[in-house]
Amino acid sequence: MSHLNTGDAAGGASSVGSFMGLMTSAKEKWDSSGANEAMGRVSASIPDSTKQYVGTIFRRDQLRTPAIFFGIGEERGFYVEKNISLLVERLRHNITFFYLNYFLMTILLFCLTVITSPTTLILVGIWAAGCMWFIRASSNGTLALGSVQIPQKTAAVGLGIVSVFYLMWVFQNVFWWTLFSSGFLVFMHALFRDASMHKDMEDAVLMEGELNEDAAFLNA
Repeated sequence: MSHLNTGDAAGGASSVGSFMGLMTSAKEKWDSSGANEAMGRVSASIPDSTKQYVGTIFRRDQLRTPAIFFGIGEERGFYVEKNISLLVERLRHNITFFYLNYFLMTILLFCLTVITSPTTLILVGIWAAGCMWFIRASSNGTLALGSVQIPQKTAAVGLGIVSVFYLMWVFQNVFWWTLFSSGFLVFMHALFRDASMHKDMEDAVLMEGELNEDAAFLNA
């Protein structure tokens, strides 16, 4: 029994070592291919104003807590609004107020759909195996396809293009299912969730310190 345990442990250690070696090799090939420099040039070409705008979109404070998202503790967190003008305003406010929650919900649905689809997992596994084969086959700087020698950078570009179209094909059904299901959930939440009491959250002033004439929040 002890021999079996020792063998299993050795096999597991060998597998982990092989995986770590593969990851190290992949990182080295990524660095040597100049991909980091290319990504740096792309990042440098993006205007600072654009970077700042994107940063404000994904700020942590834009993510609403579950209590606010589901109206927990509120007297009428969800109800049917019959006034059309108020309903339109509710939709507008909820979409702008909960947009980051809606985005994360869509990502979560996408991930759940992928991991619960055996066919998708198999196809992704085939793609991952192909990438691993490419890393090993081009470890000497070139990819040999029969008598043809392809430079590693050229082969990497080709692999990237093929991967994009392959993954688009793999995830097409998952993508559309996620899009429609998340769109339905977002619409229903935005339609019935009354978050009007949170409209002034961004204008709230933090009240701290002693209550006197010089208190910061009194002079805000």
